[in-house]
Amino acid sequence: MRNFFFLLVFVSACCLRSNARIELPAIIGNGMVLQQRSSVPVWGKAKANHVVKIKPSWEAHTYSVRSDSRGMWRALIKTPAAGGPYTLTFTDDAAIVLKDILVGEVWVCSGQSNMEMPMTGYANQPVLNSNDDLVAAGNKFLRLFHVPHAVSLTPEDDCAGKWEAAAPASAAGFSAVGFRFAKRLQELLNVPVGIIQSTWGGTPIEAWMNKESIQLFGGRTITLPAGAEKPDRLKPTCLYNGMISPVQGYGIKGFLWYQGEANVPRPSEYAQLMQLMVNGWRKTWQDDSLFFYYVQIAPWHYGARKDSTPYLREAQYNAMTRIPNSGMVVSMDKGSATTIHPPDKTTISNRLLYWALGDAYGIKGIAYQSPYFDRMRIKNDTVSLTFKNAANGLFSTGTAIAGFEVAGKDKKFFPATARIFKKAVLVKSENVKEPLAVRYAFTDLVEGNLYNTEGLPVAPFRTDNW
Repeated sequence: MRNFFFLLVFVSACCLRSNARIELPAIIGNGMVLQQRSSVPVWGKAKANHVVKIKPSWEAHTYSVRSDSRGMWRALIKTPAAGGPYTLTFTDDAAIVLKDILVGEVWVCSGQSNMEMPMTGYANQPVLNSNDDLVAAGNKFLRLFHVPHAVSLTPEDDCAGKWEAAAPASAAGFSAVGFRFAKRLQELLNVPVGIIQSTWGGTPIEAWMNKESIQLFGGRTITLPAGAEKPDRLKPTCLYNGMISPVQGYGIKGFLWYQGEANVPRPSEYAQLMQLMVNGWRKTWQDDSLFFYYVQIAPWHYGARKDSTPYLREAQYNAMTRIPNSGMVVSMDKGSATTIHPPDKTTISNRLLYWALGDAYGIKGIAYQSPYFDRMRIKNDTVSLTFKNAANGLFSTGTAIAGFEVAGKDKKFFPATARIFKKAVLVKSENVKEPLAVRYAFTDLVEGNLYNTEGLPVAPFRTDNW
C-alpha cells in the first residue's frame, strides 16, 4: 500500500510536469506596451522541446517557436503602427490570452536616487508641483512598469513588477523624471507610451553593469561564485542581475539615465564605465542603435568630495563622444544647496524629452543640445569665448553672469566678471592680467545662469588640462 502511494505521487508529479502551462515573465503581461513598427521579442517557459504558438490580434499570422531542452523559448513578433488595445495569445496544450495590449513607444529609465525620486518626493524633500501633476495623472494610453529592488549574484529571469495604467495611485510612487517624460511624450506624439523604471538610490554605475562589461574595464575581473558572497546593491553586477536582466531584450526605443553622485570620488573612471555599461545593455538588447539620454549631476554641497565633483561632470560630458546616439542634459541651473535631490524634476524631464523629440524622433525645430564651449581667444586681459549650439547667441537670467574663473601662468583661479558681446562671452579678472585658462561652473555648487536663446543652460567646462 505504501509503495502504491509513492507510485501515485510520482505519476501525479509527472503528469503535472507534462501538462505544465506556459509561463511568462512579468514584463510580458496584461496592459503592456509594445514598441511600434518593430520586431519585438517575447519569451517564457513551456514544456521541454514543445511548440509554442503565438497569435497577435493585429494580424492573421500565427508565430511558432519550439522550446529548448529546459523549456525556454523566445520569438520575435512584428508590431504595427501605434494602436490598440489588442490581445496576444500563447498556446501550448492550453492557451494564455494577454489583454489590453497597446502598441506605441517604450523607454527604460534607470539610475540612482534622482531618477528614483517618486512623484510624492522623499522625507522632507518635495517634488515641485507633484500634486497638480498627480491630479492629472490618469491616462489609459500611458503604462508604467516598476521593477522592484532586487540584488543577485547571477542574472535573474524575472521580477515581481506589473504593468499599470497611469493614474494618481500608480504614478505617486513612480519616478518623477520618468513619469513626466513619458506623460508629455504620450501627449505630444499622441501614441501609447510605456515607461519601465529600474532604479535604486545611492548606487554606483558598476552595480548596473553586466559581468562582461565590468571585465572589459581595465582588465578587471569579477569573481562572485554563488554562495561565496551575499549580493549587495553596491557591488558590481548585482543590480544588473536583479533589476535589468529580468527586462533585458524587451522592445524599447531607448534609455534614460540619471546617476553619478555615487561615483564622484572616482571621476577618471566614469566615462569609460558609462560607455561599457551602455555597450553591454545594447548588446543584451541586441540593438546597437538604442538611444541613451542622461542627466549631468546637479549642483550641491559635496563636502569632502567637492573637488572631484566637476571632474565627474566633465567625464559625463566626455562620455557623449564615446557613446553613439547619446545626449546629456545639463542641470547646473536646477541644483539645491540644501539637498542632493533638487525639487525641480519637471525641467529635467523636459530636457530629456527635448533630446528624444529632436534626436530620436527627428522632429525639426526643437532645440535639445545645451551650448558647449567651442573656442577661446585671448586679447590682453580679456578672454573671448564662443559656444556650439548658440546660433542666436546667449543670455543670462541674473544681473551678473555667475560661475566664471580665470587663471594665469601660476595656475591659480580667481573669480571673473563676464559679459555677453554679440555671440561671445568676454571674461576678465582684475587679479589676472595675462589670462591663460578659463573655467565655468567648475565647482560642486554654483547656480548657472547662462543660456542659449532657447533656454538651455551652458554646460560646465574648463579650457585647461591642469
